Amino acid sequence: MTTSAIRRGARRMAAVLAMAPLVASADWDKLNLTRGVTPYSEEVYQLHMLILWVCVITGIGVFGAIFYSILKFRKSKGAVAAQWHENTLVEFLWTAVPAVILVVMAIPATKALVMMEDVAHSDMTIKVTGYQWRWRYDYINEGVFLYSGLARTSDVARQLNSGIDPKTVDNYLLEVDRELVLPVGRKIRFLTTASDVIHAWWVPALGWKRDAIPGYINESWALIKEPGVYRGQCAELCGKDHGFMPIVVRALPEAEYKAWLEKTKAEQAPKTADSASAPGVSVATAQ
Repeated sequence: MTTSAIRRGARRMAAVLAMAPLVASADWDKLNLTRGVTPYSEEVYQLHMLILWVCVITGIGVFGAIFYSILKFRKSKGAVAAQWHENTLVEFLWTAVPAVILVVMAIPATKALVMMEDVAHSDMTIKVTGYQWRWRYDYINEGVFLYSGLARTSDVARQLNSGIDPKTVDNYLLEVDRELVLPVGRKIRFLTTASDVIHAWWVPALGWKRDAIPGYINESWALIKEPGVYRGQCAELCGKDHGFMPIVVRALPEAEYKAWLEKTKAEQAPKTADSASAPGVSVATAQ
């Protein structure tokens, strides 16, 4: 390769690198890890960015040295390779420096792992049970439960020869018939399990994913800071309809959540014998 060809290639690469920040900034939020809406998701995001920049700086240093060596000591300039087989200082440095970097990265990573497992002082508990192919949510100590599956609109559109363009369906394959409703500002403990095969409950905005394993309970927690709708799906291959197990979490302000909870309790309350019979008619007569 001639010197002029190398220079032309370097200029082209420089032009591409100069444009890269403009392209990346346009859709960075879509390309990068989501910040999420919980303290733990924010911790994971900060850890991700730290490790990313460590990798970027390391890559620039390593590849910079490689390209410098290729250009500076190429054969066309009469370079002759040095003949040596060991160097104690170099071998020490290329072992010690990566070890120190790994230890530095391990400190925030360990902090994040400990934070993820700390379910103490939770304000409420939700039991999540995976089924083929839907979810059951139990509001522990509230006497409320619900089943959540793929919304009918998506279920119809996904069928062969349905005649429906999936692009016309809002939140195709990510909409459910019943949402998991949660309050903002409360530390919520999640107990995740399954009744048949292994599933995985995953909502990216919460910052974690938990396997749902039959006969075993995994613990997690979330404290949602912002009201909104947060979507996810099963992240463990669980059978033929694995791709049709969406999750939708609706986070409400405390007052709205309490109103929803009371309404749901009333809807699920068992009917008494007196309310089942007509006024003035005894239960024995009604039977």
